[in-house]
Amino acid sequence: MATTLPLLDKVIFSTVEEAEERVEAALECDILYYYGELRTGAVPYFRDIVEILCDRQGKRNTLGLCLTTPGGQAEAVEKMVEIIRHHYEYFYTVVPRAAMSAGTILSMAADKIFMDYASSLGPIDPQVPDREDKFLVPALGYLDKVNEMLRKSDDGTITPAEFQMLQNQDLAMLAFYEQSKNLSESLLKKWLTDYKFKDWDTHRTTNPGAPVTHEEKQQRAEEIAAKLSNNQLWHSHGRMIGMQKLRDELRLEIEDYGAVPEQREAIRRYCDTLTGYLERQGSPFYIFNRHVQ
Repeated sequence: MATTLPLLDKVIFSTVEEAEERVEAALECDILYYYGELRTGAVPYFRDIVEILCDRQGKRNTLGLCLTTPGGQAEAVEKMVEIIRHHYEYFYTVVPRAAMSAGTILSMAADKIFMDYASSLGPIDPQVPDREDKFLVPALGYLDKVNEMLRKSDDGTITPAEFQMLQNQDLAMLAFYEQSKNLSESLLKKWLTDYKFKDWDTHRTTNPGAPVTHEEKQQRAEEIAAKLSNNQLWHSHGRMIGMQKLRDELRLEIEDYGAVPEQREAIRRYCDTLTGYLERQGSPFYIFNRHVQ
């Protein structure tokens, strides 16, 4: 086994590198693969890889981030977007499986989002460190439960157990959760307006042909942010929102790479091969590009 495993790895990564080159040609961009949580601790490593990628000959003016993530910290996402936009004029996200929570916020900073019918984004419930800073927990779940107990307290229906739970809440942590929620929504609104909607010049459905104002772009961004952060609408932090639902309910433009055979084959070969390898290895986090060794 010890002698065959390196050879197997070599075959796998040879396949991945060939597929990565095909994805770059199909989407006309540099490709960076990101797998795992979006944590502030990963930002320096992410910065270093982007810089190496940009220092080589043949750099394109667009970065495509192939993203598979359960979510993470909005603060990390904000810094990663700043790094990408410092080095690249355009930015795409490619979501072969799922980019949840903070991954959805990151996708909203892209000029184009590439998905297919099996891909998913998620509600933008920000994930924050717990008291021991070991795990990430969804902030909106805490805030929703506290608000529910406050409403029960106002109308006199709160139980003694719920009252005790309410008394035991850490007000500083609740304030931190509220700040994280506000940051997530403000980032999404700004990035949608500045990047995703930048080429939305005329109305297509209501009042076709009429020019779109900056205020109308901001209003649409606010509507999308409000829906994506509405736990009453999605009922679950882990709700997987597919491409068609994003198009129909949020009226977001999504590029369907599944409808282009060349893109579909290259992206699936690239992402499924590399993701499957990492899952077998039990790797929680990985960033890859063939030019960065």
